[in-house]
Amino acid sequence: MTAPTSTPPSSPPRRRALIVGAWLWVGVPLAYGLYELVHKATQLFTG
Repeated sequence: MTAPTSTPPSSPPRRRALIVGAWLWVGVPLAYGLYELVHKATQLFTG
């Protein structure tokens, strides 16, 4: 008797696109905000 393998089902393409879109929706502004933070912090501490 063999143990059943539990592989997660693959996401449908539409759902995968939604997940990627959601990550981009959050990730792009976050990356821009972090860039601006570092840029302004270096201006503040270097004069």
